[in-house]
Amino acid sequence: MTSPTAFLVTRRQRRRPARSRSLSPWYRNRSLTAGIVVVGALVLVAALAPVIAPYDPIQQNLEQALQNPSGAHWLGTDQYGRDVLSRLIWGSRIDLRIGFLAVLIPFIIGSAIGGVAGYFGGWLDTILMRIVDIFFAFPFYVMVVVLVFIFGSGEASIYIAIAAVSWVSYAKIVRGEVLVAKQQDYVVAARLGGMSHARILIRHIGPNVLSQAVIYAMSDIVMDIMAIVTLGYLGLGIAPPTAEWGSMINDGQEFITTQWQQATIPGLVVVVTSLGLSWLGDGISDLLSPERRK
Repeated sequence: MTSPTAFLVTRRQRRRPARSRSLSPWYRNRSLTAGIVVVGALVLVAALAPVIAPYDPIQQNLEQALQNPSGAHWLGTDQYGRDVLSRLIWGSRIDLRIGFLAVLIPFIIGSAIGGVAGYFGGWLDTILMRIVDIFFAFPFYVMVVVLVFIFGSGEASIYIAIAAVSWVSYAKIVRGEVLVAKQQDYVVAARLGGMSHARILIRHIGPNVLSQAVIYAMSDIVMDIMAIVTLGYLGLGIAPPTAEWGSMINDGQEFITTQWQQATIPGLVVVVTSLGLSWLGDGISDLLSPERRK
């Protein structure tokens, strides 16, 4: 007969491998680690912009216009004598803030609509999904540009335009997950137990279906940042003289042959930001995949 002490030791030995499988993969995931490093560095730069930026990003000094990179201005100056590095650092605040915050509203709205449509089904599901199909018929960037042109430039208009277009993707993702989840035994048991529909959706189905929407949100941030940069490039985004990457690219392209860094460096920063967010999304996808949670 096995003694109680031996039984406890055996149980601990059995549990140890399972614990290492569930907790250790996050730092072994190269995509997740690279994404955390890149995005974390960008967020840190944006947060410390008032401290690390060497100059005021909107202060003009025409006597120092179009200077080449030097010890005083590491990336040179633009046509108004403003320090390019300072504007690049402060521009990260605008683009990252809008990119991250613009995801929240469509995430909440789309997840709620998709959850209701998938759970109740019937005519409600049909109507909501036909609305989703209508929005999907138009390209994302075209719709955002048109809506910002209608509402006018500015941060508030960008939030409204992105929210009005992006919610449909979350609705479609969550609806598909809910259609599967509502057939599971725990949902059937909750219904038989007399729980309300709202409680079942929020407390039981919601936590089990939102992981895919969270994963998509990481790629959606990339699309939002690209939309913000595009709007700034077209002159429909944040009003000057506020520093913003898209407007910096637009201003610098006129001097691309003599002051290449004015347009090239902001463009490279956009690429690095997109890569970091993509790596982070891939890492989170691997971490939340059903195979890794077993």
